[in-house]
Amino acid sequence: MDAALETQILDAVNAQFDDELSFLKELVAFPSTRGREQAAQSFMADQLGARGYAVDRWQVKVEDIQHLPGFSPVIGDYEDAVNVVASHTSKSQQGRSLILNGHIDVVPEGPLDMWDQPPYAPHIADGWMYGRGAGDMKAGIAANLYALDALRRCGWAPAADVHFQSVVEEECTGNGALACLQRGYKGEAVLIPEPFDEQLVTAQVGVIWFQVHLRGLPTHVAYAGDGANAIEASIPLIAALHELEARWNSEDRKNPHYAAHSHPLNLNVGKIQGGDWTSSVPAWCVFDVRMGVYPGQDLETARAEIEACLRMAAQDNAFLRNNAPEIVYHGFQAEGYALADDHRPATMAAIDALEDAHTRVTDSALDRLAITATTDARFFGLYADTPALVYGPKAEAIHGFNERVHLESLLRITQATALFIANWCGLEPL
Repeated sequence: MDAALETQILDAVNAQFDDELSFLKELVAFPSTRGREQAAQSFMADQLGARGYAVDRWQVKVEDIQHLPGFSPVIGDYEDAVNVVASHTSKSQQGRSLILNGHIDVVPEGPLDMWDQPPYAPHIADGWMYGRGAGDMKAGIAANLYALDALRRCGWAPAADVHFQSVVEEECTGNGALACLQRGYKGEAVLIPEPFDEQLVTAQVGVIWFQVHLRGLPTHVAYAGDGANAIEASIPLIAALHELEARWNSEDRKNPHYAAHSHPLNLNVGKIQGGDWTSSVPAWCVFDVRMGVYPGQDLETARAEIEACLRMAAQDNAFLRNNAPEIVYHGFQAEGYALADDHRPATMAAIDALEDAHTRVTDSALDRLAITATTDARFFGLYADTPALVYGPKAEAIHGFNERVHLESLLRITQATALFIANWCGLEPL
């Protein structure tokens, strides 16, 4: 790309950045937690349709994807799970095709009184935009969209097919991205602007979600010794799971990509429920667990270790010894993925194109990062033989209170994305 065209594209991103921030504010205002994404997806479909793209909007159906590798089981139905994909079809087909992927779903906001301002009333202060989903990852969706807009503003379109994906379910299964593959959307590379501080993600952990169901023996609390407290029975089981977590993080089991991480695999008891009455010994307890796994770690083997751990711990409880905990898998059954293990020429070319774009915008090398979370990149990298580049803006407090995205970082990501699309796909006149 010649210097004049590069400058023209960067100037176009700058010229429309206020519009990008207005778009992002409007998008963050949608409380698009799981099952409530429809209004945000309607907004996305309208925005993409107004730009002249062919828009495909459909309800994700479990029966369409449950047989595919990477599927994660769900509790309940998908009546409200809607994906949106907008497609640009190149006239010349001279370049390399691309998927621009982002997720519209956000995690629950938690107690509202613990936010400085309401989570769905986005605001800008000191160079940051605040609001639930501002960082994770509606800013990335905005960057993808306005990078394409910048090319259009300059009179250009990608010289290859581009599929812009706004998917659901990233925060709990990834089945939205899987549904895009099942529907036939493919590309020669994928860009996912998750908020990892303008670094290229080279490895990500997998994630297993499971519930542990415990049944106790209820009685009046006056005769508590005659009963079995299901809530208290969870305590040694949780302790045993943390011991398993420690073993998986030991140096002899650590994945090479995480050699510099002291504790890459994190176990989290994210939710617990139990009992019916304060003066009754609780007859039931359910706690939900998230556990990380390494790239290349077999999920079936990992689940077997988890189950054996819980069985052994139950043997130390007189009641659970004969009333074994029940384990239910739902949500993430996600394998780890390492872009760094993919040495194919096409993958190296995609990384080089992104690094070139990043360097031209930031005047610095593209740093690499192995993350201790998961993203939808695994679907493309593991099941579609497609290099998946995770590269997005700086954000803070994602999944926490006062979530925020850094606006100068968002501007740079939008600029780099526009240059990457131009380099990877090539350009043709509108």
